[in-house]
Amino acid sequence: MTTLAMLWLPILLSAVFVFIASSVIHMGLQFHKADYKRLPNEEQALDALRKAGVSAGQYVFPCPASGKMKDCGTPEMVAKYEQGPVGMVVVRPKGMPGIGKSLGQWFVFCIVVSVFVAYVTGLAAKPGEPGMLVFRVSTAVAMLGHSFTSVCDSIWKGVSWSTTARFVFDGIVYALVCGATFAWLWPAAAAQ
Repeated sequence: MTTLAMLWLPILLSAVFVFIASSVIHMGLQFHKADYKRLPNEEQALDALRKAGVSAGQYVFPCPASGKMKDCGTPEMVAKYEQGPVGMVVVRPKGMPGIGKSLGQWFVFCIVVSVFVAYVTGLAAKPGEPGMLVFRVSTAVAMLGHSFTSVCDSIWKGVSWSTTARFVFDGIVYALVCGATFAWLWPAAAAQ
């Protein structure tokens, strides 16, 4: 059996390598430059949000005053939906976005994915297993953690499928990096 304790190095290094790969994709290649659009008449829109007292949180519009799904089918709400716009907005606290905090959370997420990769791969492969088996299993598990997490955003939140496709591509790269790291550092069989 391959324990998590035996896999601490591939867990840590795969998270570091995925973090580096994501930095190259996002900052170096700027692959996600087209993910977000600027609001038309941004200053007027921001002034309207400030005047309305919109604070940090997640909003959906239009939204029935009751907040209940059953009230979305009323004639008044149907008319609002037909008139548009319809959307979801995430408003962050005012001030400069904390990139350091986000990067820290991203690194912790990479470690969490790597722990699950180690757990499942450890169930499937004993120490000394061929590298290709370890690579295939660990890449498949990492793909679930890194590649498909944004698909629900297109299904439920209206994020464009082209944006999701770019995040799925990122996840495939991260899964390959993770799988290669686990295959490279997989423990050898114990001496008999």
